Amino acid sequence: MSSTQWMIYGANGYTGELIAREAVKRGLTPILAGRSIEKIRPLANELGLECRSFSLDQIKADALGDVGLVLHCAGPFSATAEPMMQACLRYGCHYLDITGEVAVFERAAALNDRARTAGIVLIPGVGFDVIPTDCLAARLKHALPDANHLALGFDSRSGFSPGTAKTSVEALPQGSLVRRDGKLKPTPLAAYTRTIAFGQEPKMAVAIPWGDVSTAWHSTGIDNIEVYIPMSPRKIAQLKRMNLFRGVLGWSWVQRLIKGRIERELKGPSDDQRQRHTTWVWGEVRNAKGEYVEGRVHTANGYDVTVSGALAVTEHLLSQPDASGYHTPSTLMGWALVEQLPGSGSIELCPRDEARQPAA
Repeated sequence: MSSTQWMIYGANGYTGELIAREAVKRGLTPILAGRSIEKIRPLANELGLECRSFSLDQIKADALGDVGLVLHCAGPFSATAEPMMQACLRYGCHYLDITGEVAVFERAAALNDRARTAGIVLIPGVGFDVIPTDCLAARLKHALPDANHLALGFDSRSGFSPGTAKTSVEALPQGSLVRRDGKLKPTPLAAYTRTIAFGQEPKMAVAIPWGDVSTAWHSTGIDNIEVYIPMSPRKIAQLKRMNLFRGVLGWSWVQRLIKGRIERELKGPSDDQRQRHTTWVWGEVRNAKGEYVEGRVHTANGYDVTVSGALAVTEHLLSQPDASGYHTPSTLMGWALVEQLPGSGSIELCPRDEARQPAA
């Protein structure tokens, strides 16, 4: 990496704008970029920053040639991550993003050798997807090195930004996902449920296709992984019924209809909502002997974690630019990263002699 200039691409989106505003508060001067100069320029002018516009269809040297790091915030990442990663490899700039999409993590991992040759880091998921869960997974692995099963989960009620909601809609037709014996395994929606005390109160929870079924495997080497969120029995039953018509949800016109409604009606949580709705992150590891360790960490709201986490990784790479290859947050900066973010507590572990009842 030859330049300390860096860029936020997609700075006009909900999370991109939050990151841009916090960056300026910290004395950082990112270049703000996106597809439309009309959408980028007002924020850049307000913050006193340079702005650029370019399409991801053909990224040229005048867009990234003088940039050392790109923080990519323009989803859906299923469509936008690949061209931006390829451009970063071509022009020699670190690639970061705030995705939670498994396919993006897997693609970045597959580009590890090329990233090492180019001397850059590829590190998707530098936000709430997946810093807290990834760091907790790494800490639990350290506590039980021979663990062969990992379960993670989080309890957050802040609501979705438009981008996150659209990504969730895209994922519904594919069902859920777990890792079994080292391989990603598609499952029906709500195929795995269990009761979890994310904080103190036990809640019914359902497995979702969260990014850690990819990233936690790269971070820990544990071959069996699920990720859970709390959900009422009624909503779990509704989710199971959706398996009957999941294919319909993948039809292009249905996707357009749902995403159009999201675009019109969803604005993302307010500052007050983010402050009120903090997050509990939970995890457990088990080994073949039945030994068990449980862990929790309390963090700020997921969107605030994304802002502070993305900037923490950005500042780390700008000050220590020699790292290269594919990374997860914990393999780049260690599991204590989550504890260093504003609003986060310390990871607390609770060893047990016996594993709890496995997921139903």
